[in-house]
Amino acid sequence: MTSRRATTTLWRPTGPEELDLVRELDWRAWPPRLPEQPIFYPVLNEDYAIKIARDWNVKHSGVGFVTRFEVESEFLSRYPVQQAGGRTILELWVPAEELDDFNAHIVGEIQVVHEFR
Repeated sequence: MTSRRATTTLWRPTGPEELDLVRELDWRAWPPRLPEQPIFYPVLNEDYAIKIARDWNVKHSGVGFVTRFEVESEFLSRYPVQQAGGRTILELWVPAEELDDFNAHIVGEIQVVHEFR
């Protein structure tokens, strides 16, 4: 019998290019960051992810998606929660060089939960 590890739900506002790369990775991992993107930042609040996808991704790409995924909570404890604005504007800052390790701790598939155009 396997023991189920505790997970934390995270969200990520995602543009169409990044979403295509997630699809190519069978919905199980985030693609490597670009050189000008030293941090991967999933967010801890669905409403915040919706705001970014709707207000930023749509303006820049014509479409914005909100993805939801689970990560092992024990693994996430290494990343302090960053308050990027108001008290519900909460992110985790994962250094780009740690993204492979982060991906290895995703439980299940990355799911698209909202789409904005």
